[in-house]
Order: sequence, then structure tokens, then C-alpha cells
Amino acid sequence: MSEQLDPSGWHVYRGTGDAAESPIAELPEPPPWRRFTGTGEVTRPPDDGSEVHRRIGALLRTPRKPQPLEVLMVNAAIYLRRPLLVTGNPGTGKSSLAYLIARELGLGPTLRWPVTSRTVLKDGLYLYDAIGRVQAAASQGPGSESDIGDYVHLGPLGTALLPFDLPRVLLIDELDKGDIDLPNDLLNVFEEGEYDIPELVRLARRQPDVSVFTADRGGSAVVRNGVVQCRQFPIVIITSNGEREFPPAFLRRCLKLHFEAPDFDQLGGMIAAHLGEAEGVDVALLIADFLERSAQLGGLASDQLLNAVHLATQLATSGSYQLDQDWNKLLTAIWHPLSSEVG
Repeated sequence: MSEQLDPSGWHVYRGTGDAAESPIAELPEPPPWRRFTGTGEVTRPPDDGSEVHRRIGALLRTPRKPQPLEVLMVNAAIYLRRPLLVTGNPGTGKSSLAYLIARELGLGPTLRWPVTSRTVLKDGLYLYDAIGRVQAAASQGPGSESDIGDYVHLGPLGTALLPFDLPRVLLIDELDKGDIDLPNDLLNVFEEGEYDIPELVRLARRQPDVSVFTADRGGSAVVRNGVVQCRQFPIVIITSNGEREFPPAFLRRCLKLHFEAPDFDQLGGMIAAHLGEAEGVDVALLIADFLERSAQLGGLASDQLLNAVHLATQLATSGSYQLDQDWNKLLTAIWHPLSSEVG
């Protein structure tokens, strides 16, 4: 890129932490091979900001200063309609990125899919409560049949693939904790931007439109012919703590961003976003102590620092805060190592 060009001119996402007054008007056109044709009308729920504030703080007191590579990679993922795989140690802010994107672009509440060792692809797409439906039919008497849509609940991934007019932000959190086959199972969904609900496909001739529940609180959507297809591919943020490697075929379909541990200034900004001025506490000293101990233990999570600052603020306002032996013992307990291998 020529030095005369301003690279920020093509940015959709800037990473400042500012909240959008209204949803972004439009996104750049996707590549021809990433265009999808989902039809139907789905309402994007409003975002009251409570979840974002809990996750990343108010960010109104001081502007956020993102790393340039973060901004570049998020924008590349938006332009290419590809998932962004974010790696790094616990507590480096990987999950927060999804909430920052949703808030800045005004894309509604972030859809979060937390992955565990028992998670399979269907958990993210939808759940069908067949037993509940049978029990409901039995209670209503012979020949009765309840609405199947009352027993279909779309998961976070399934909801993100509904035909919204603007993409939803989907956080697939800690994918490396999941079943070894899960990354490969995701490939077809990522490529096609759609999935079937077999229980609804079987009813499509006599009931083509079925209203089902979504992952949004109180949300619902109509599924036609048992097929869900996106119109705008969601902005997918996948986090990994590096506990295992992913298959090459999966990595080929993702962009990759590595988060380093936050530095002094970034930690200060995080504290300001969550806790404000932290009255009565020497925040700079606490950050310095935290960074020193983190280096000794091979890494600490940033929320461990937040816990210490919040507790110090409470003690300071009660007149009990001082850097004495008891406080240092308390810090040692709060700033415990993340790995059991570290003593």
C-alpha cells in the first residue's frame, strides 16, 4: 500500500470503544463467493448495553487505543466475510473484541456460544424438545398435536445465520475446549451460510412456515421449509487459549489474530473503563505490581487485576487500605497462577 494512502479510509471498524448512535448504514460488498441469498424478515433486538458494560466497561471516560493489527484484521474479516480466530492467553481480551465490534457498529446484542468438552455442532444450531412435545400432546388428549415451533429453539450459531438485514456478531468462545471434530463440523456451515432443521423439513409440505424461538431473549423467527440461510454472513469471532491445534482445513477458512498480554497503558484504560478513577488507590503501583507478578508466574488474567483494584477501592473508602503484610497476602491469593504447574 502506498504511503500516500490513508489506510483508515477503508475501515469499517476502528476499535475506539465508542457506542454507535444507530446501526451502521451498510457494509462493503462481499466477494462474489461469499454472497448469500437468505430471504425473510427477522427483527434484530435492541441492545440495552448491560451485557456490554459488564463485559468491557463503559469506555466513556477514556478513548480506547486498539492495536493497529487488531483493527486491520477485524476489517479484513468483515470485508471477506470470514471468521476471525483470536488466540492468546486467558484474560487478554479476546472475548471482549466481539462486544466491542457489536457496540461500535450498532449490530445489537452479541450472540455468545460458550464451548465445552461436550459441545457438538447441533448445540450451536438448534435444539428440538421432542419429549416435551410428546408430553404436551398426551396432556391435551387423543388426536391433539401441539405446534412444533414451540419446541424448536435456535442456538447462538443458528440465530446468527437467520436472514438479518445486517450481520449479527457471533462469539464462539474457547473453541479449543470442544470436541476434536467440532472445528471440521463447522466448515460446511461457514461455507454455505445455511443449515437444515430436519424436524421442520419433514413438515414443509403441509406447514412451510414455522415460528421458532431464537437465542435472543424473548426472540422468535419464522423458518421456511425447514431451512435457515443467512442474507448477511455474521461477524464471527472465535477465541482459543491455545490448548490444542486446529485442522488445516479449518484454519484455511479463518483469519487469525493473536492477542499479546495487555501493557501498562492498556491495563490502565481497562481499569478506567470498568471502575473510573478508583478513588484512594494508587492504580499505577497496582498495575506495576501486577505486571511484575504476572511475569513471575508466566501470565495472569486482566480480570485478576480488576478484582484487586475493586477490592482496594472498597478498603480505601472504608479507611482500611494500606500496603501492609495483610494486603500483600490478599494480593497473593487474588493473583494466583493460572496454571497448576506454577507454584
